[in-house]
Amino acid sequence: MKKFLKFVAAWKTGASLMFSAAVAIYLVFCWFFGEARVPVGVLWGLLLACLAGSLLQGVCFSQWVIRRMRYSLRLALFAAVYLPLLSAIAWWCRWFPAGRLGAWLVFAGVFLVFLAVFTVGFEIYYRATGKRYDGLLGQYRRQQEDS
Repeated sequence: MKKFLKFVAAWKTGASLMFSAAVAIYLVFCWFFGEARVPVGVLWGLLLACLAGSLLQGVCFSQWVIRRMRYSLRLALFAAVYLPLLSAIAWWCRWFPAGRLGAWLVFAGVFLVFLAVFTVGFEIYYRATGKRYDGLLGQYRRQQEDS
């Protein structure tokens, strides 16, 4: 039960952060295109996409379900599942004209660009964090040797 509650807490936190970021990005696009209001259907679609995305991140990028898998394969699995799921949500919530092939190509392109940007961002973050912890570990070892 404790593991399940830990999973739910992580999922809820991830979905909340993702939803906040998605709404902020959507608001920037609304401002850029001169929209004065946000339709409730779009918000519901964003919420559904963020709940599913957070769950899928937990499955693909943690030890919850998949114990051993290279990061590149985890990323490919995430993209292969999340893009069709997002496409279904986009179609259902009518985020853009579904009959236009160009709109779908732009949608897929934006997805891939965001995936690449976030992947690079997380890579930079984890490398910086790893170097910081390596430095702290080295400092701790030197203090232990001096004692």
